[in-house]
Formats: sequence, structure tokens, C-alpha cells
Amino acid sequence: MSSAILGGFILTLCFMSLLMHSTSQVISSFNVQKLGAKADGTADAAQYFLTAWKLACASNNSAQIYVPPGRYLLIRAVVFSGYYCKRTMVMRIDGTIVAPTNYNLIGNSENWIKFDNVNGLYISGGTLDAQGEALWACKAAGKTCPRGATSVGFYSSKNIIVSGLKSINSQMFHMIVYKCNNAKLQGIKISAPDESPNTDGINVQLSTGVSILSSQIGTGDDCISIGPGTTNTWIESVSCGPGHGISIGSLGRDLQEPGVQNLTVKTVTFRNTDNGVRIKTWARSSTGFVRNVLFQHIVMGNVRNPILIDQDYCPNNINCPNQVSGVKISNVMYQDIHGTSATPVALSLQCSKDYPCSGIRLEDVVLTYNGQPAIASCSNAAGTASGVINPTSCL
Repeated sequence: MSSAILGGFILTLCFMSLLMHSTSQVISSFNVQKLGAKADGTADAAQYFLTAWKLACASNNSAQIYVPPGRYLLIRAVVFSGYYCKRTMVMRIDGTIVAPTNYNLIGNSENWIKFDNVNGLYISGGTLDAQGEALWACKAAGKTCPRGATSVGFYSSKNIIVSGLKSINSQMFHMIVYKCNNAKLQGIKISAPDESPNTDGINVQLSTGVSILSSQIGTGDDCISIGPGTTNTWIESVSCGPGHGISIGSLGRDLQEPGVQNLTVKTVTFRNTDNGVRIKTWARSSTGFVRNVLFQHIVMGNVRNPILIDQDYCPNNINCPNQVSGVKISNVMYQDIHGTSATPVALSLQCSKDYPCSGIRLEDVVLTYNGQPAIASCSNAAGTASGVINPTSCL
């Protein structure tokens, strides 16, 4: 474990302790139901949620927004802005927040629920049901459909805790953390069918100090995706499946792009996923990079691509003139990874021919296919192997 990763995680834990202490001092509560919201799932409650937020935000005392048991319809996209908030914002959710069945009402919005410019936010419990099934069917039929909204997004915010939140059947992504600093997501439950399109669980971009802990994620796309400009990220005790695994990328779509560094993924289980731990980059010029990554204590169960570096990503072979990735990958360690592959090739490291992967380390990696040793395939990858290695190292 690098000192940078550990140091960042310790700082995050210190902040979280202070935030938890501050939330224990809540003395005022703004109940959306008492403000007029109906818990029947049919009357639009958006204005009452926004009113509760505005009142709590303006309070000189510690305050919370409270969502009692029941179903609350948010018929339009809502933005909770923290720009004028005086204290840490607390939202306790005991009910379910539902999107409209008519996907067009929010489908052209970037987010259904957005938290923007909040310094100090604690969300506890609750369920978000985006009712994305009708939009998925529209897309599957090849009709003209909106892109779909992400269920909940955290933007340009810092000092965030989200605990015990459940998100089901998003139109697009379930959760986005974008341009945030110090965010802890714990006890998250995310669920969508494996055939649901682009329903990533948690997407992190341009953020630092994000931790994702003790969570269960099953989707039709990546369980967790790490985008450009993400640093000091800690993922631990997560179960993934169905889905496309935990991915760094895709990276390198843009020529000028910030890199990904100081990422730990540990104590994770993958079941019946397309991928396990994956690094994916576009086959085009880019200033991006991936460095200082640890994948540790991981169990694979019937995973199609348990360990994968793919630097040849180019959908439909469009806009990749030289078919070479400029993203530089270095110092990636795979340690104590065991389980079964659904395909003969359990370890595939396909790196850039112009910028080969360097500092790749394998330690105690044991993966089988149909009860037999699996296969490893490497291209333009350099590094070392130690301990028990099966399939035989191709480094």
C-alpha cells in the first residue's frame, strides 16, 4: 500500500469522524410530510423537498431534512444547492423516493436528484426508485428515446457521507461523484437487471478522497467506474454482480486528460460478471495515465475476464486513427486474487505498443477455468510475478 493512498484515507477518516460528531448535534428537523408532501407515490412532492432543504440550509442551528416512511414522487429533476447553506446538511430518509413512470419527464436531465456545491452533507437510509424499465424497453426497441438521467449526483461538493442508501432501476447511472473532495459512501445497495443499459452503479470522476465501503452492487454495466482525474480512492468490502466489474476507465478519450492515481480495491467479490478488475483506455493519443493501483484480496466467481487491461478500446473503430493508446499505465499490483474464470483466458494484459505497461506485479494469483489451469495473455506489459501464480505469468 502506498503512503499516498494510506495518508489520504486517514485524512478522510478524520474528516468523517468530525462530520459524524456534527450531525449528532441536530436540534431542528424539517419533515417533508408536515410541509405538505404526500406519501402516496402519486402527488408531486418536489416543492416540499426543496422547501425543507431551503429551511434547513438557512437555519442558524444544526438541522435535518426528514423523509418519513412512504413513497414520495419527484416528477421533475431537482437540485439541492449548498451555496448558501450555513452548516452541515443532514438528510434522513426512511421512505422511498420514486421517479415518474413517464421517462420523458426527467430523461433529458443529466441528473434526477443533484446535490451541488455542498460543504458538509450526511445522507442516511432511504431508497431511490427511478423506474427505468420503460426507458430500457424503448432503447431495446430501437426507438427515439431520451438518454436517461442519473439517479443521484454529487457535484463540486466536499465532506460527504452517504450511508445505507439503496438505489434501484436507474434510467442511466445510479450514482455519480463529480469534482468532489472527501466523500464516503458506505452500506450502499444498488440493483438493476444485467440487461439494463448503461446503469453503472457508482461513477467517480475528477474527485479526490472518495471511499466506497461495505456495499452491494448489481447492474447492467460497471459496478464501479473510475474516470479521469480521480485520486486517492479506496474501495473495500464490495460485492459486485451482475455487471461489468470494477473499471478504471474508459480513459484517454480526450487528448488532454488528467490521470488516475492512488487507488486501492480490496476485499471485493465478483459473481457472474463480465469483468473483474479492469483498466480500459481508448486506442488514441492522450496525456492520461494510470499509476499506483492496488487490487488485493479479491474473489472471482465465474467471471468472464477476471483480470483485464484493455488499451485497444475503440467502439466501431471510429476516431482512433493510429489505433494506439497514449495512456501510460504503471505500478499496478494484483495481490491475493483467487477464483474461477468463465473463459480460458483469465488474465489479459493488452497494453499500448507505444507506451507499454510498466511495474506490473502479480503476487499469489490463482485462477482456474473448468477446474483446469487458466491461460494468461500479455502484450507490451513488463513486471514481476511472485508467490503462487496460476495461470503461469506472461510478464
